[in-house]
Amino acid sequence: MAVKVLIKRKVVAKLAPELETLLRKMRALTLNQKGYISGETFTRVDEAGVSMVISTWQSIDDWRAWTLTKERIELQEKIDKLLGEPTKYEIFENA
Repeated sequence: MAVKVLIKRKVVAKLAPELETLLRKMRALTLNQKGYISGETFTRVDEAGVSMVISTWQSIDDWRAWTLTKERIELQEKIDKLLGEPTKYEIFENA
């Protein structure tokens, strides 16, 4: 069953360009992952620096396998260090 992963981040304005570079790298790696279907990136209109990615995967197992890859772990650590806090994740499946 397909799952949607909501990935929420908040960054201060001066670090936004660096975050965007890291997220582009992450997106490029994601495209080649087993079970990856799609991804959309949104920014909040009422709060600067807040973004959300909705990533769609064929299964929770495919998402989890991706989270355990060395490349993703290394990039995610850089992202979280830049943000100053862990990225927030919420995982949903069709009801």
